[in-house]
Amino acid sequence: MSKGIVSRSDNYSQWYNDIVKKAGLADHSAVRGCMVIKPHGFAIWENMKVQLDRMFKETGHVNAYFPLFIPKSFLSKEAEHVEGFAKECAVVTHHRLMNDPAGNGVVVDPSAKLEEELIVRPTSETIIWNTYKDWIQSYRDLPILVNQWANVVRWEMRTRPFLRTAEFLWQEGHTAHATKEEAIEEAEKMHEVYTRFAEDYMAMPVIKGVKSEHERFAGALETYTIEALMQDKKALQAGTSHFLGQNFARAFNVTFLNENNQDELVWATSWGVSTRLVGALIMTHSDDQGLVIPPKLAPIHVAIVPIPKPAAEIDEVALKIKAQLEGKGFSVVYDTDLKKRPGFKFAEHELKGVPVRLAIGKRDLENRQVEVARRDSQEKKQIPLDGVVTYVAELMDEIQNNLFKRALKFRADNTHTVHSWDVFKETIETKGGFVKAHWDGTTETELRIKDETKATIRCVPLDDDTESGLCVYTGRPSERKVIFAKAY
Repeated sequence: MSKGIVSRSDNYSQWYNDIVKKAGLADHSAVRGCMVIKPHGFAIWENMKVQLDRMFKETGHVNAYFPLFIPKSFLSKEAEHVEGFAKECAVVTHHRLMNDPAGNGVVVDPSAKLEEELIVRPTSETIIWNTYKDWIQSYRDLPILVNQWANVVRWEMRTRPFLRTAEFLWQEGHTAHATKEEAIEEAEKMHEVYTRFAEDYMAMPVIKGVKSEHERFAGALETYTIEALMQDKKALQAGTSHFLGQNFARAFNVTFLNENNQDELVWATSWGVSTRLVGALIMTHSDDQGLVIPPKLAPIHVAIVPIPKPAAEIDEVALKIKAQLEGKGFSVVYDTDLKKRPGFKFAEHELKGVPVRLAIGKRDLENRQVEVARRDSQEKKQIPLDGVVTYVAELMDEIQNNLFKRALKFRADNTHTVHSWDVFKETIETKGGFVKAHWDGTTETELRIKDETKATIRCVPLDDDTESGLCVYTGRPSERKVIFAKAY
């Protein structure tokens, strides 16, 4: 089954595309830059969505839904926002088709031109804040803690399944607050939610930080980010939370009467993660044999394979184990497909990232044991039949923890601290990974570094102690180190 998957060391980009295709995660579509998410890929996204939605609701948020289309004039109201997204917008100009008088199918009806063009949402701040204007009158209406699960369109020229597509799925939270302090607390809270999800569920270690002014979300006063390191030693922005200040409230005239009966502008946040996380999952854990999925997000936890084929006595034992594991909350398949040999089944479940595989044959039953294979390390053990359910349940936690520790070690091994420009350039070019270095805080220096090395400031880490030094590029005074890397 792994034939046709290029080795990571030979061609990482092709390896990624091979995993997406061979593991049945997604296909290219007839629409340039868009993908078809196949059932296995969508099941992973659904599991992510379930966990995130639970975490959002535990922090007091509720779901709503806003229109796909945004009047063009709305995007003109917040200058930085429109500048940030203008080049990526898909625009609807007409509302009707007609039969071509020349007989060549259908054409746009020229009489059906819209009075105002509609933008297919690249993000929803503008349409939502225009709505909030009607929802908010006094401090009693605040806070508003709303999230929506939706699709968005950003017209990308270079696309890759899950990582960067013209249309993608995501969630976007949009909250409104009475004070600056509440809004900042909200943005930081959701930053922490994303961190916990990435590390506890995806088993993907992340660095928490804030973006430089140049890298902030368009229209934000502060962007909080989580940055992960992929196996090709490139960084991936895995989630962002934005403190928007009063920019959108000002643009859409969203005010409220405070407790002293005075008019004030509302304070705002937005935050989101997308199907890009499926790509992050692939690139953090998978190997040359296929997909590796942490148990907490796996659509199927256990695959049971009869050897060499189903038989009454094997079926009885397998179905009993299946029922017991399902009773503990695990998803289990008993693979009785007679068209496939056991070896093919093993490879297929390995390719799709099933965390644990059980093999049961007549000899195993005679010996009262089951072969247990774990996907992360590919180790196999013979486990007594009466203890296999308990063993597998405990093994899930062990696999989850092992994947996190393995990724954490990889990040540590590929994080470098440098103090000179020559070493910085050499490290970025030959080693990759996260490079910690002092920066003088200016956008001019940031852009020069990017132009000369293709490395960007991924974040100003929040967990590092402030340490003064000299900028690696200009030699000017610097208050703290930042994280540089080449990135997706």
